[in-house]
Amino acid sequence: MGNRLSKIATRTGDDGSTGLGDGSRVGKDSLRIQALGDVDELNSQLGLLLCETLPDELRQALLSIQHDLFDLGGELCIPGYTVLADAHLARLDALLEKYNATLPPLKEFILPGGSRGAALAHVCRTVCRRAERSVVMLEKADGGVNAPARRYLNRLSDLCFVLARVLNREAGGQDVLWEKDRAR
Repeated sequence: MGNRLSKIATRTGDDGSTGLGDGSRVGKDSLRIQALGDVDELNSQLGLLLCETLPDELRQALLSIQHDLFDLGGELCIPGYTVLADAHLARLDALLEKYNATLPPLKEFILPGGSRGAALAHVCRTVCRRAERSVVMLEKADGGVNAPARRYLNRLSDLCFVLARVLNREAGGQDVLWEKDRAR
């Protein structure tokens, strides 16, 4: 990364285009910018979750994930550039295994909610799924998407689901169960 932004309001995007990391310009409505924006929104939602009181080990894991997402943004911003690799997936898999092992098996669907931290983790999960869909659309239309990047988002959404359950327990609560036959 040679140039850092020193001037934010450049006015070069006033025509509806934006610059990519390789110097090319694309429409702000392009699939690449959509995917980049969805990953950026996910990173911001994780930042909001990090405002909550969290166990230190979980906090460090989420901060590491934020850095990974910033790297993923770099991949999306520079076609053909890759950063995320199988080692990133392995780290998410290890976190999934670790945190899922502490949870009772699910016998019913759960609703987003419970504690504030859990609800925020569910928002992260849904934004992550949207980012994943955007990356898949980009991959189908344009190619040039690093396969570990797509898989990373899939694993991360699963992790956010698991973390929502963990955070409900950390707060002294439980999952909010969907009641199939609930009177409406």
